[in-house]
Formats: sequence, structure tokens, C-alpha cells
Amino acid sequence: MNQPISITAMASISPLGSSSDVVWENYLKANHCFAQHDFKEESHWAASISEKDKMDVEELRNSEAKYTRLDNSVLYAILASREVVQNAGWSTNINFGINIGSSRGATGLFEKYHREFLETKNVSTPASPTTTLGNISSWVAHDLGTQGPDISHSITCSTALHSLLNGVAWLKAGMAEYFLVGGSEAPLTPFTIAQMKALKIYANPVTERSRSHKICDSVTEPFDSAQGTKSPNYPCRALDLEKNRNTMILGEGASVVCLEKGIPENSLAVIEGIGYATEPLEHNVSISTNADCFQRSMKMALGEIPPDSVDAIVMHAPGTIKGDLTEHNAIKKVFCNKLPFLTTNKWKVGHTFGASGMLSVELAVLMIQHQKAIKVPFISYSSEPMELKKIMVNAVGFGGNAVSILLSKIG
Repeated sequence: MNQPISITAMASISPLGSSSDVVWENYLKANHCFAQHDFKEESHWAASISEKDKMDVEELRNSEAKYTRLDNSVLYAILASREVVQNAGWSTNINFGINIGSSRGATGLFEKYHREFLETKNVSTPASPTTTLGNISSWVAHDLGTQGPDISHSITCSTALHSLLNGVAWLKAGMAEYFLVGGSEAPLTPFTIAQMKALKIYANPVTERSRSHKICDSVTEPFDSAQGTKSPNYPCRALDLEKNRNTMILGEGASVVCLEKGIPENSLAVIEGIGYATEPLEHNVSISTNADCFQRSMKMALGEIPPDSVDAIVMHAPGTIKGDLTEHNAIKKVFCNKLPFLTTNKWKVGHTFGASGMLSVELAVLMIQHQKAIKVPFISYSSEPMELKKIMVNAVGFGGNAVSILLSKIG
């Protein structure tokens, strides 16, 4: 990374909210954002955006006829992208590039049109154009009026961080001066939940005993305990290496950041290192015991930087037994006896597939800005960083596609 690339703005819409202030306030609370969702004959935990944000999505959908048939994954991306461009102060005459990825794309619309086909043997005219993956970035580009390149892709759950890799590459190649990158996902659909259940990685269904779990909108007290608690009131046990069952839960949302060359005055963090790797798989849903792909991606992101200079890692940690453990093993291999502070946000917001990596970047940037490490409440911490100068962010997806991003504090 011989030429600095900075994050100059960020925005998201997720179960944590749709403004950085609200998102940070919710990170300071010990509660999770999961609620009961009924899928067929069972109730399952899932993390959806707030009712207020749902109203904003519907307002966008109804604002113009051309938006009425777009999938939520596209609408989430448009709302977040409008906000981030405003936060960055990009004028309308800047033709910036766009790369917004998604693991699954227009999941809700695809299921709708498939049901229509099964019932009538026909589909509506917009079925194909509104369910293509390229729909996301192209609609964002249309909405924002940029004439720069627009790219959409799926590299499963590491999609958003691959978007960041692409943006960095375009900027360093001199093919663009500004790039908007991120991920968007709206996977809270019956078929998607069924797929995760088939893999036996989804959290247990909601029971009468667990219905009293608190969600984001209902808890206001802050969480700042030096030690966590092994409370059973967390349906997703992400980063709990002692769990005896898989506890992954789905969430939804979009998260985007603006990238610029150099270190402008409005820079939030510098991208000091990028790493990526893919490992040969023995099974199409798992990675090796010591996550060889993560070891290579983290080492590549570090480059010549001493591992002990990294203060924290925002882990991928989806809440599965093998997924959490293999990533932890990889971190121990790379960082040896001096492990950085480890955290994740999936215990709170769930796994948002293609948006998850950028939501993790958002958490890392917020921790750098506020100089506070966010703990996982049911994990015991012996200490926390006195200062947060460098934070690594990890993501990996089906296919063993790992990405690691090293962020540094400005100054």
C-alpha cells in the first residue's frame, strides 16, 4: 500500500439503525437486535431493520414508479449510498465508481416470481431485469447520477470486502479518483432460512422460554462491564468457543463507504493493508481446521507491519462451532502469544451475508473514532486496548474466499 487510500465517509442501514450516532449508541448496549420471525410453521430469530427504517424504504419504493418493483436489497443500497455521498461531500459533477456486492441479490423478488411461475406457469415482465445481481450497483448509479463504472458481484459472505479490494485497485491504477464500495442483503425470506436450516447451522427455533429476549429498540441501559456473563439470553453465541451447537442467525441491511486517494481532511481511517486468499475445499460449506485462507489473508494485509502492532480484530465469527473456532485458530497461528482484542457484531445483528464485511468495517471505524473497544457481552476479557491505532477486519464466505483489511487511525 505505497499510496494511501482513505475512508472518507460511511453509511449503513441495518438492525442497528441508519445513522452513525444511533449505530454507536446501540453498540454500547448489551442487548441484541433479534426478534421472532414466523417462517411457515416455526418461529425463528432474525434481525430486521427498524420500523422507522422500513417506513423510509417504503417511502423510497413509492416515490417513483421505477422504484416500485425493486428488491429490498437494491432499496437498502440506494438509501445508504445517498447518505454516504452526502457525508463525503461529493458533488454531483464527480463521476465516482460504484461496487456494491451481494451474496444472493434480489432474494425476495426471486422467490416471489418463482411462486408466481409455479402457480401460473408465467412470470411478470420485470422478473429477469429486477432479479439480476447487477441490478444493485446500476440502480445506485442511476439514482446518484454518476457516470463512473458500476460493478456488482457475489463472492458469498466476503462480498463487501471484495468490493473494497476492487475500489482500492481502481484508485491505485489511476482508473478512478473516487469509489463507493459496500454490500447489501435482504435475506429474511422463507427459502433462505430453510437453506441455512438444511446446513444445520441456524440457531434453534424460538421457544416460549426464549421469547422474552430483549431487542435493540427495547433496551436503553449501556453495557460497560469489565467482564462478560455467560447469559443464556443471547441466541447467537458468536465468538463463544465453548458453545456446543451452531447459533448463526440472519440479519439484513446495507453498508457502504467512500474511498479517496491520499488522506483528505475528512478521512475517518486509512486502509493500511489488504489481504485475500482462497483455499482448496474438502467440503463446499467449510474451511480448514486452522483456516489456511485466513492465515494467508491476514499475513498479506500485515505485510511488513509487526503483528503485535494490531490492537483489535473484528472477526467474521458467524456463530457456528467450526466457523468461529477455525478463524480463532488462524488468528493464534498469525499473532502467536500476543492476540489482539477480539470482537464481532454478529451476536448483535446476525449474519448479513454480503453486507456483513462492510458492517464490520463500520464497527472498526467507529471504535477508532471513539477510541473504545466493543466487547461481546458473554465473553470474558482480561484486558482491553488502551489505544486503538490499528484494527483488522476479517470476512470469509462459502468457497473459502477470505479477505482481511487493516485499518489505521489518522495521525
